[in-house]
Amino acid sequence: MKNPAAADGQRNIRILTVAQALGGAGPPIIISLGGIVGQTLSPDPALATIPVSIYNLGVAVGTLPAAWLMRKVGRRHGYVFGAMIGILGGLVAAGAIAAETFVLFCIGTALAGLYGAYIQSFRFAATDSVSGDMKARAISRVMIGGLFAAIIGPQVVIWTSDAIPGIPYAASFVGQSVLAMATLLLVSRLHFPRSHPDQKTNLTGGRTIGEIARSPRFILAAGTGVVSYGLMSFIMTATPLAMVACGHSVGQATLGIQWHVLAMFGPSFVTGRLIARFGKEKIAATGLILIALCSVTALSGLGLTHFWLALILLGVGWNFGFIGATAMITDCHTPEERGKVQGLNDFLVFGSVALASFLAGALVNTDNGWALMNWLVFPAVLIPLTFLVFSFKRQAA
Repeated sequence: MKNPAAADGQRNIRILTVAQALGGAGPPIIISLGGIVGQTLSPDPALATIPVSIYNLGVAVGTLPAAWLMRKVGRRHGYVFGAMIGILGGLVAAGAIAAETFVLFCIGTALAGLYGAYIQSFRFAATDSVSGDMKARAISRVMIGGLFAAIIGPQVVIWTSDAIPGIPYAASFVGQSVLAMATLLLVSRLHFPRSHPDQKTNLTGGRTIGEIARSPRFILAAGTGVVSYGLMSFIMTATPLAMVACGHSVGQATLGIQWHVLAMFGPSFVTGRLIARFGKEKIAATGLILIALCSVTALSGLGLTHFWLALILLGVGWNFGFIGATAMITDCHTPEERGKVQGLNDFLVFGSVALASFLAGALVNTDNGWALMNWLVFPAVLIPLTFLVFSFKRQAA
């Protein structure tokens, strides 16, 4: 006879995977159009990319409040509330385009960022329904949704950019709201048993945030996630600018980013199995090595092949590093501490992403900026990689 709890767990993972595909399609819309709309609405062309940066800040700022809310009322109710923020964000952004108001458009992307904080925790919600080695597989399955999100988001932009005559791009942000509505309908169907830690728990249980942050296990797991995601954002943000500066076309740069996104999410079909076989620390370490190889490739030449191969290595490295680090985080907390640990981790990770995107724009436009950025990757990778090697050698002993 099939275990009802196991059946609910698998159903939750399926729902979260589809929700990741739909809800995760919002960021590509913002990244694709944020700078273009910002350039049209902003009083100063130098402020054109501010809406995208504010989106990243919204994700970082929203992680801890989202974790607190879900810890208090449960994931399902928290995700429904987050989707409502996403619906509002898309409508505010669309209204700002119609009203030609730059500040209001930035508010819309900030709301989208707060919604993104809920989307980013889908991978953790998947682990709540399983145990042991299945946690890594559950994370990997949900991340597959990101592969479809990378296709859905740009297609929404293509189909809707001129759908409202005289107000270009407004319909694309209405489309973002529709995607959030579809996500709301999905997450409202999540089900956890009453005995599950998803239910309302004692908010003061477990260690304090300070004690968690000082834990060596948490420092290693969160540090690996910060380096994996931060370096990916750092190099990815700068690569199209560097390619155009080296004489490559915008179309070639765009194609490179498409290959990069496929490399980011494509391996998720097998990453969970690799973690189950080799261990989360080894897969995370492999991801960091691939990110370093990305920079080796970038420093070896400025041809089209060098850029494209570097972006592919960066994408696969991010997948192994980030999913491995996420699986490591699930070993760092008790059920009472889950919300605090996951929220603190995502605050650190997406805070680093926002900072990396700012730094990338500043450095890539300096003399030898592209080379300098890639040289900076090596010491950043070496620190967590060293401790990961010590970790799995100690486990083997």
